[in-house]
Amino acid sequence: MGFLAFLLLGLIAGAIAKAILPGKQGGGWIATLLLGVVGAMLGGWLGGMLFGADLEGFWSLESWLLAIGGSIIVLLIYGLIVGRRKEA
Repeated sequence: MGFLAFLLLGLIAGAIAKAILPGKQGGGWIATLLLGVVGAMLGGWLGGMLFGADLEGFWSLESWLLAIGGSIIVLLIYGLIVGRRKEA
């Protein structure tokens, strides 16, 4: 998968993860892109380690599910960190 395809996958996965999670997460499109790319990397890494997933195809359902799952994990962690700062 090329670099631009990976960025697009991260942006879309981050937006889908934001839509799935309840509540209002902070950050705009830049934060969504960054968190989505980090989440896609995390999901791909975990998928490769745990399931032996092949993540070469942009249109692979496996790639998308792992990227969205990783983005959800990253958004939850981000929400915990940012939420603690706002309460303090």
